[in-house]
Amino acid sequence: MRMFLNWCCVSLLLLVACGIAVAQAQAPAPDVHRSSSQIFDRSVDNLENEFTPAAEAMPEDKYSFAPTNGEFKGVRTFAQQVKHVAAVNYMLAAAILEEKPPVELGGENGPDSVKSKAEILKFLKDSFAYQHKAMSSLTETNLVGMVKSPFGDGKASRLGLATLSIAHPFDHYGQMVEYLRMNGIIPPASRGQ
Repeated sequence: MRMFLNWCCVSLLLLVACGIAVAQAQAPAPDVHRSSSQIFDRSVDNLENEFTPAAEAMPEDKYSFAPTNGEFKGVRTFAQQVKHVAAVNYMLAAAILEEKPPVELGGENGPDSVKSKAEILKFLKDSFAYQHKAMSSLTETNLVGMVKSPFGDGKASRLGLATLSIAHPFDHYGQMVEYLRMNGIIPPASRGQ
């Protein structure tokens, strides 16, 4: 009888422990709702943390590198890739904010006056700061609002521009990774793997 009671007590304790574990697993998660602004800002953080170290990894004497073997006629140099992304960052952020970019861009390729690696990196980092400003302006009510497209083709939603501001740099990031590897440089995001 004593053995049976011990077995019942142990079984009862196991059932209670399992019940508590199941209840905790089914309990609603704490409020983790993030605003659109927070979601897009986090995406810019992720982008910036991949893109900027790649731009920093290329030595200054290789910033003028562009592939020449194969079908690479007329492609942008490494420096031009970085400047282009920075200029478009500014253009998209300004459109979201419905204001003029805070710097003279000289078009999608960036200003001709920005030439050295240090100047290009500053231009890039400042463009990400401006993107963060634009993302912080997004609200649930203005996200689908239409604004003037920075590309002269009518109107675009802030949601579309914010999405493009995350996607576009990654297109060029992929090209930059190839340029780094062609120069024997392991991209920072791939180191230690």
